[in-house]
Amino acid sequence: MPSRAAASGEPTKLIPRAVLFGNPEKAGAQVSPDGSKISYLAPVNGVLNVWVGPSGKANEAKAVTADTKRGIRQYFWAHTSQHLVYLQDTDGDENWRAYSVDLATGKTIPLTPFEKIAATVQEVSEKFPEEILVGINKRDPEYHDLYRANVRTGELTLAIQNEGYSGFSTDDDFKVRFATKSLDDGGVEEFKVTEKDGKFAFESYEKIGREDIDGTGGLGFDKTGNVRYTRDTRGRDTSAIFEVDLTTGKKKQVFEAARGDAGQLMIHPAAKHIQAVEYEYDKPRWEVLDRSLEKDWQFMRKATGNGTLRVGSRSMDDRIWIVGLEPDDGSIRTYLYDRGDAKSGVQPKMTKMYSQRPALENFKLAPMQAVEVKTRDGLTMMCYLTLPLEADANNDKKADRPVPMILNVHGGPWARDSWGFDSEHQWLANRGYAVMSVNYRGSTGFGKSFLNAAAREWGGKMHDDLMDAVKWAVDQNIADPKKVAIYGGSYGGYATLVGLTFTPEAFVCGVDIVGVSNLTTFMKTIPPYWKPFLEYIYKMVGDPRTEEGKAFLLERSPVTKADRIVRPLLIAQGTHDPRVNKDESDQIVKVMNEKKIPVTYVVYPDEGHGFARPENRQAFYAVAEAFLAKHLGGRVEPVGSDFKGSSIVVEAGAEQVPGLSEAIGGAK
Repeated sequence: MPSRAAASGEPTKLIPRAVLFGNPEKAGAQVSPDGSKISYLAPVNGVLNVWVGPSGKANEAKAVTADTKRGIRQYFWAHTSQHLVYLQDTDGDENWRAYSVDLATGKTIPLTPFEKIAATVQEVSEKFPEEILVGINKRDPEYHDLYRANVRTGELTLAIQNEGYSGFSTDDDFKVRFATKSLDDGGVEEFKVTEKDGKFAFESYEKIGREDIDGTGGLGFDKTGNVRYTRDTRGRDTSAIFEVDLTTGKKKQVFEAARGDAGQLMIHPAAKHIQAVEYEYDKPRWEVLDRSLEKDWQFMRKATGNGTLRVGSRSMDDRIWIVGLEPDDGSIRTYLYDRGDAKSGVQPKMTKMYSQRPALENFKLAPMQAVEVKTRDGLTMMCYLTLPLEADANNDKKADRPVPMILNVHGGPWARDSWGFDSEHQWLANRGYAVMSVNYRGSTGFGKSFLNAAAREWGGKMHDDLMDAVKWAVDQNIADPKKVAIYGGSYGGYATLVGLTFTPEAFVCGVDIVGVSNLTTFMKTIPPYWKPFLEYIYKMVGDPRTEEGKAFLLERSPVTKADRIVRPLLIAQGTHDPRVNKDESDQIVKVMNEKKIPVTYVVYPDEGHGFARPENRQAFYAVAEAFLAKHLGGRVEPVGSDFKGSSIVVEAGAEQVPGLSEAIGGAK
C-alpha cells in the first residue's frame, strides 16, 4: 500500500544521502571453501574492510584487514580456508595489487608487489589450495604474463609468458587451454594451447568476427577438463550456452533465452556441471537446469519473498550457500542457506545475515518499472522508469501529472541497465523527479544486432535513442518537456556533453561524471592493457589512424561544439582516472571558460573513474542535488557534514550552485 503521504500526493519523507550513498552496513558475504567460516565487508572507522567469523554466527565476526583510506571492494577465499586474497589500487588508478591475509597469524603479504601494474586473478582451484593463478603486466604493460602465486609465502612462479595474446582460458589444473589474439578487423582468433616440457604450442582453433565477439567465448570447463562451456552468438542473434566436447568436437546447446542473451552460470563448486543460467530481458530470471536444485529454489523463494535471487558463494561440499535477494524498492538482503543433511536428519534452514542498508527500512521507496520504447528507426529499447511516489498517488504505475525528469545514461557503452535496487533512482525519485534509464543501442544483453547497431554511432543514433526515450516520456504524460535533465558517468558523461552541445536546448541542464569530451585525445590515453582490444574500439567508435577517421571523431566530440552550450553544466572528475583522463574534463572546461560560458567543475584528487570513497560520493551527490534543484525545482537536503573528509576541489563555478561556495569555505 502507498504511504499516506504518497496517497495524498504530498512528498514522502526525505531520505538522507548518507543512507543511500554512505558505506553499506555489511556487503559482499562469502563462505569459506570448507564451509566453516563466513566473511563480509563492513566499515572499520568508516573504511570498508573484510570481516571473518564462524559460519552461521555473523555477529561474532572480526575485521581481518586494516585498510584506512580507500576501502576494500574485491576479495575472495583461497582454498586453504585460512587465507583471504583482496585487490586494492591507489587513489583510483586501477593499478591493482593482490594481497593475501593469513587468518591464523593476522599477517598480510603482497602477492604482486610491483609499481604501476594492473594485476588480474586468472584462476582459483581446489587442486592447489595454497596457490592462485594471477596475471601481471610488469614485463610488458600491454600483456599479462601468468604466474602461480603462493598465498602463504607470496612466492611467484612463472606459468606462461604472454607473447601478444589478449587473454587466456585456464582450467582447474592451472593449465592454459586456449588463448585469444586480436585481429585487424576487430575480431579475434582463438588458439588451442598445449604444453610439453615447459614449451607451449599454439594451434589455430577458430576465428570470431567482430560482430560476435561480445557474445561469444569460453566460460570454463567441466571436472574432466574435456568439456568446455561456451557462450556463442554465431549463426544466431542472441547468445546461447553450449557444451563442447574437446575430444570429438561435438557441440551441444544447453540453454537459450526466448529474448535476450544468456547471462551468468551457476556451476557446481566440485562437480563443475552447469546447474542454472541467469537471463535478463526486462528483469533478471534464472532457469534451473539441474532438477535436483528445484526444491532449493522453491525453499529459498518461500523464505525470502519477491526480488532477484542470486547464489553468491558456496562451500565445496555444497551444503552452505550465501544467497542474496535484490528487490527494486528495498535494501539488498543476504541470507545463509544451510541445505541440510538428509543422512543425519538436519533440515534445510534459511537465516538472514543482514540488510546492506537497514536504515532504508524507515523509508518508503519507489518501485522501478521496466518499459519498452521504440526508436525512430524501429529498434526496441528496454528502459527502466522510477516515478516519485507523490506523482503516482493511486499506485497504478502511471504518472498523475508531468513532473521534472532525469535521463540517467549508463556508462560503457558496452554494458546495460538492469531492474533492481538503484540508489540513484531512489535518491532522485525521492527528491521529486521521474528517473529514466535507457538501454540505447550498443547496450549489452539484447543480442548482437542491437549491440552492433551502435557501430560508429557515438553522438549519432545512440544520441537519437536517448532523445526518443525523452519524447516517449513526454508523450506518456510522465515528463515535463521543459524540465528534463541529462545525467551520466563515463559514456553517460559523454552522452551528457553530447546532449548539451548537439541538441543545446533539449535539456534544462546536465551532469557529466568522468565523461569523454574529445574522442581523438581519448583514444590516445587508453590504458596500455586495453590496447589488444583497440581494433574493436576503432571499428565501433572511429579510427584515429586515418585523416577521415580523425575528422569523424572530432565531428562527434563535444569539445568541438562547446560554444553551443546554453544550459547549465556540472562536471565531476577523478584526478587519477585511467580510462577517461582528467584532460577530457579539463579541455571542455577550458573552452567554456574562454567563451565565458558558465560551468561548475568539481575534482577529486584521490579518485579515478568514479568515486569509491563514501566521503567523496556524499560530497558529489550534495553538489549534484543542489545543482539539479536549482534548475528543476526538486527537494534538497542541506549539505550538513557531507563535505567532511572529502577531497573535493571546486576548480570552477562554485557560485553556480546554491550553497557550494559556503560549503567549501568560499572556494571558487
